[in-house]
Amino acid sequence: MSTLFIQQVLNGLLDGVYYLLIALGLSLIFSLGGIVNLAHGAFYAVGAYLTVTLGPHIGFGGALVVSPLSVALLGIAFERGLFQRFYRSDPILSLLLTFGLAMVAEQTLRMIYGAPPRSFSIPDALRGQIFLGDFIYSKYRALLLLIAASCVGGLWFLLQKTAFGRVVRAGVQNPDMVGALGISLKPYMMAVAGIGIGLAGLAGVLLAPIYSIHPAMGQEIITPAFVVVVIGGLGSFWGVVVAALLVGVVKGITIGLGFTQWSTAVIYLMMLLVLLFRPRGLFGERIQRFE
Repeated sequence: MSTLFIQQVLNGLLDGVYYLLIALGLSLIFSLGGIVNLAHGAFYAVGAYLTVTLGPHIGFGGALVVSPLSVALLGIAFERGLFQRFYRSDPILSLLLTFGLAMVAEQTLRMIYGAPPRSFSIPDALRGQIFLGDFIYSKYRALLLLIAASCVGGLWFLLQKTAFGRVVRAGVQNPDMVGALGISLKPYMMAVAGIGIGLAGLAGVLLAPIYSIHPAMGQEIITPAFVVVVIGGLGSFWGVVVAALLVGVVKGITIGLGFTQWSTAVIYLMMLLVLLFRPRGLFGERIQRFE
């Protein structure tokens, strides 16, 4: 197996990682609130643009902390002001709302920063390569994979090992029963929106130094992220994780084999096969209020 092929697979895995950071938030928000958040990609773009704005003043390390937190607070504001009105409504209404919000966000970014793409340089301390024999890989990309793995581990611990996570999981399965126990899901939904949207902002920060930053970047990422959610299965944490990594690796293998022009189409082919043979997704759970 050639070194170039392995590098392409790892680059595909990197794509899967940022699909994952966005898809986890999409899945959580839809599972608990029933909101189809088409504006999720816009928060990813906001995170990237905040890095461009804040990076020269507080450094990349500062932007890595401040930008996702700022995006999370922005998400909480939208959740309190807009999303909560549609929790018990037909999902098509939230889809239309968030589609309009995504368009407004894109045009706002275009008015503030202009249409031409922006770039953000990798910090000097994170430049360079990792050498393992004949294998060479970017130090920054390796760090990105490590940060993403830490986020997934932290979110899993929050959802599976804490009282907060138990309420969220119960709210996904049967919110009426949770309400009958006297537990209000409003603060939990607010927290889930903040966490999910903050992860999208974090993806924007991490990808800013290696991808072009432009107003429509949110639209480019939202469709693959939805594909990951469909393949993984609604309500399944590990389903989304496995689907994101699978999509990324398959995309990398396709490029490594020389079929670059098919690298995007293969993602949608995977989704089609899942929808045909297992519509609930690979690890989809039965969620009472959606059936």
